[in-house]
Amino acid sequence: MSQNIIVVIGAGAIGQAIARRVGAGKHIVLADISEQNANAASTLLRQSGFEASASIVDVSSRQSIQSLIKTSREQGEIIGLIQTAGVSPTQATPETILKVDLYGTAVVLEEFGNVIAEGGSGVVIASQSGHRLAPITLEQTTALATTPTEELLTLPFLQPRHIQDSLHAYQLSKKGNSLRVMAEAVRWGKRHARINTISPGIIITPLAADELAGPRGDGYRKMINTCAVGRAGTPDEVATVANLLMGSDGAFITGSDFLMDGGVTAQYWFGSYATEDR
Repeated sequence: MSQNIIVVIGAGAIGQAIARRVGAGKHIVLADISEQNANAASTLLRQSGFEASASIVDVSSRQSIQSLIKTSREQGEIIGLIQTAGVSPTQATPETILKVDLYGTAVVLEEFGNVIAEGGSGVVIASQSGHRLAPITLEQTTALATTPTEELLTLPFLQPRHIQDSLHAYQLSKKGNSLRVMAEAVRWGKRHARINTISPGIIITPLAADELAGPRGDGYRKMINTCAVGRAGTPDEVATVANLLMGSDGAFITGSDFLMDGGVTAQYWFGSYATEDR
């Protein structure tokens, strides 16, 4: 019997939390570059009453994404996409960040946009970092949103001489994610499907733990302590927003980016960061 399929790319804490909110009564495909992570996540969901299976995917490879789509569609119709896969500034070089976070997400949006079911929906997890990027030109904005995917990494302003460090690459990638989603929403709309971006702040996950323990840890702790909310976020809070965006209550929302960072970005631009750190 054909099933309604939700594909989760990135079997980490945020992906699992969203899957729990939107996946009841559907078949959840948990895909990750690590087979161990995918299997562990799918097992945990099955033990919690969900129908789930595991798959391996490398988002930096179009062929790998196409293979994931093929195996997912063999089980049913893809009605939902949750793209959380990525690497952080502490985890990777600028080149890898651009290949995985920027190019990989662009390929995911393109390939899933070709097959998403009518009335389907998706969310891409970007980052507050995209909102802290220094202003870019209109030409650069348009290029990040609309450049053919296979030409994306050849853009002049993405070349090594212009990318100062991994954080800069990450900020550009996450800004690119939200812009790409806005452009893709037009194409997805032709299938009566919707796609949005969530830009979380510091959410307590293993990735965040790497950042807190790394060279930017003091900066992370300062962001947590000085923001309006005064704490980090949780994967379940991200899932609450994703549930809105992917469900019927969010039927009028597409091509949008939702910043949820406890006020960190507001503090950065208009609070003490504005005079101390920039």
